[in-house]
Amino acid sequence: MNAKEYLSQAIWLDQMIDSKLEQLETLKSLSMKVTTSFTQEKISGGNIEKSRMENTIVKVIDLEHEINEDIDRFVDLKRDIQDTINKMENINYQLLLEMRYLSGKNWEEIAEQLNYNNRTVFKVHGRALKQFEHIRANGQ
Repeated sequence: MNAKEYLSQAIWLDQMIDSKLEQLETLKSLSMKVTTSFTQEKISGGNIEKSRMENTIVKVIDLEHEINEDIDRFVDLKRDIQDTINKMENINYQLLLEMRYLSGKNWEEIAEQLNYNNRTVFKVHGRALKQFEHIRANGQ
């Protein structure tokens, strides 16, 4: 995995967590609409019965666990990325990579904040990726 792919994991994982949080809110909202009834549906193959409310609560709990696991992975990944970035000598490289991959800023925001044009941002980004990859490969 090259430096860009490795760093991009943080962006994708952050977006995935946000998506799951939206799903969780929707599921919780739906669970409030679920009404308990006096009839329960039987699970095929056995005589264990669960109400629709119980099924919804189980789904909410499962999704919450999944989100917590993703958050743990995200925190570990960001810590590893930050540790590698901190080993970089060029402060502009550090700042650009932090803004892009840890803060999730888009290229226009980065260019504006660093007072670069878009072409310069991409050029500096390419150099920063090379140095990041070198540090990761050599453990410096």
